[in-house]
Amino acid sequence: MNFLSVTAKAITGRIRRWLQPSLVRRLLLAQVMVVGLLWGATLAFFFYDSNRLPELVRYDKVFESIIACAQNLAADPDRQQQTLRAFDMALLETSNDFKSEADRAPVLQVWQRGRLIYNSSATAPVMYTAVPGRVENVRAGARVWQARTVISPLLDTRVLLAEPDALRLNFTIEHRSYYLLPLAISLPFIVFPAWLSVMLALRPWRQVTKETSERGPADLSPLTFEPSHKELRPLVNGINGLLRSVRDRASRERGLIADAANELRIPLDAMRVNVEALKAQTADPGQRELMANLLRSNDRAARLVGQLQQLMRSDKMPQDALPATLAFDALVRDRIPLVEALARARGIALEFVADEEAAPVLVHGERESLISMVSNLVENAIKYSPDGGTVTVRVGREAPDAVLRVTDQGPGIPPALRERVFDRFFRNPDQTQSGSGLGLAIVRSVLEKHGGRIALSDGDGGRGLCATVWLPLSAG
Repeated sequence: MNFLSVTAKAITGRIRRWLQPSLVRRLLLAQVMVVGLLWGATLAFFFYDSNRLPELVRYDKVFESIIACAQNLAADPDRQQQTLRAFDMALLETSNDFKSEADRAPVLQVWQRGRLIYNSSATAPVMYTAVPGRVENVRAGARVWQARTVISPLLDTRVLLAEPDALRLNFTIEHRSYYLLPLAISLPFIVFPAWLSVMLALRPWRQVTKETSERGPADLSPLTFEPSHKELRPLVNGINGLLRSVRDRASRERGLIADAANELRIPLDAMRVNVEALKAQTADPGQRELMANLLRSNDRAARLVGQLQQLMRSDKMPQDALPATLAFDALVRDRIPLVEALARARGIALEFVADEEAAPVLVHGERESLISMVSNLVENAIKYSPDGGTVTVRVGREAPDAVLRVTDQGPGIPPALRERVFDRFFRNPDQTQSGSGLGLAIVRSVLEKHGGRIALSDGDGGRGLCATVWLPLSAG
């Protein structure tokens, strides 16, 4: 049953892909349609040409030759029959030999002195035309014939040539087969050359597509591919213009946020100093509690400002400006004591796990950005873990990457929201802890600059959250 379902899904997916609109298929069908129209026009011409005049009955010399044979051999009936039969066979041969299909073969009938002296076939009905020398439609038997009669006064000789109406087109096509045969043979094979020509013509388009698809979300520099094709140049110029305007706008917004964060830090620091001084001078428990709440609010605001500054620094760092090779395991180990006080205040056990005997885990990167990434992950884990819980930080290798795993025992994040939490200022609606929604956005921004990635999953035993970071290992 599983095999059938997988096969059905594969077939359905393939059909769905074929039904999707495609420029290549559109151009290919256009070329095939043009060839088909040309072929149709050729066939229409042959239809028209064949309807103008039947092929055999239009030649006067044919009639003159038959009359001469009949008249010259009138004294010798046997030789006359043999000669007329030979002439009839010659007509059949020029008509591609219809002896095997008697009802489609042209008919020759000769009268002399009012008596029928020759008939191509005993099964062919005797036919008469109303006006000598004119091509007429004659119904004889079960079909319509195209017939023409020529009369000579000598010996009252009368010659009738007739051919079935359906034969005319067949004879015309076969008679001109040196025109139609190459077209008929090449038409089934026109699809591959047409497809190849379309694919070659679309190579510049694919170059633009490749360059845009390889870009990261932070790379807003103009496209390096400069097409010389007049159809593609406006598209590339439009994309570059859009990238330029988005880059300028993003730069202005980053500058505004960075300036605002810097301006906010000074009054927040001054406020904290003043509140701490007032708290030290008063002995009233109520006022001291109010000032403690004010200090906690000040801490949250200062953390938000710090995160905004970190975010702006990570955005501003060029993707190709990774100046140093760092021991990633040592960087994480050095960072643990700085956040241990935060964990100890809530009774949370902070564990660091690394392979002490292995060689250093080297990565190429910008130290301050990586410190910011590690701090945000570990502080988030401590923040959302329950009192008395455990936060585990592991560093190791999974070739070709260095791996950092931060696992907590908190409420975790629903799978449906695990991508959205990387958006700036987005927070889980069910989360009761305060926060700005910038921590994971900073982490992803740093990783994008370093060519790394992050994934969120369930923690140990399905409890809590595990954040796994991969960074490319450095050769040293």
